[in-house]
Amino acid sequence: MKFIDPHIHMTSRTTSDYEAMQKAGIVAIIEPAFWLGQPRTEAGSFKDYFSSIVGWEPFRASQFGIKHYCTIGLNSKEANNVELSEKVMELLPLYALKDNVVAIGEIGYDDQTEAEDKFFRAQIELAKEVELPIMVHTPHRDKKNGTLRSMDVLEEHKFDPSKVVIDHNNEETVKSVLDRGFWAAFTIYPKTKMGSERMVEIVREYGSERIIVDSSADWGVSDPLSVPKTANLMLEKGIPEKDVHTTCYQNALSAYGQSGNMKESDWSDGVNYDQSILYGGNSVLRGQEPAKSGSSNIVEN
Repeated sequence: MKFIDPHIHMTSRTTSDYEAMQKAGIVAIIEPAFWLGQPRTEAGSFKDYFSSIVGWEPFRASQFGIKHYCTIGLNSKEANNVELSEKVMELLPLYALKDNVVAIGEIGYDDQTEAEDKFFRAQIELAKEVELPIMVHTPHRDKKNGTLRSMDVLEEHKFDPSKVVIDHNNEETVKSVLDRGFWAAFTIYPKTKMGSERMVEIVREYGSERIIVDSSADWGVSDPLSVPKTANLMLEKGIPEKDVHTTCYQNALSAYGQSGNMKESDWSDGVNYDQSILYGGNSVLRGQEPAKSGSSNIVEN
């Protein structure tokens, strides 16, 4: 089977992870803009970060036959620095229309403050202007109320729920998200948020319509192979293959394909790569023999 991981923070991962992901069948990924583990203090650091996820990371992924997309946005955790956030908002339109951008995100609430609400609403309006879907980050604390509030605000702004992915769902939020017509994404972590076993039961209960599996792998304890591992567990537990394909591949393509920038043809015949090519003078290799598409020293899906 082939897989899409529609929420993975590859800036935090090693090139070895790309190799493992390619061998496991991951053909395309989406890297949402997020925070760095500590607050940024200058608008220029956002600019450099956005530049990396529309430039270097797509190159690095392509060198292992993986198609890289991203989302652009001011994350909710850093939205509380109002003065800096105003400057970041000026940057976002410069990146929102880049070729590999498939949504505005991840945006939403963290502590559900007034500042977070202000910039969440501003970015919903930006998504309208640039005609992109939205990826919503639901808060880790008070998740149910934060999720309901996120959907209320989106409806207030008359944003089409079929163009919104509500991420980091769990058992207490999934029904309300699906009932209101949004896409429900689930972050598979080894110990927190949503585990693979629980994900199996979600699909068993709710089916596969508008349900998306992702890893959200970042600089914390997380697994960039969560999507294929969860897919394999679904199959072992008797979930029909069509539902596995839908939740671990097709739904991500259908949701983010609405951007016009994500198309199956981008990878269906393989992502061409040549590891002898440099990006800004840099290579992904450290003494290895460069491989090319079709060569025997890179595993093909």
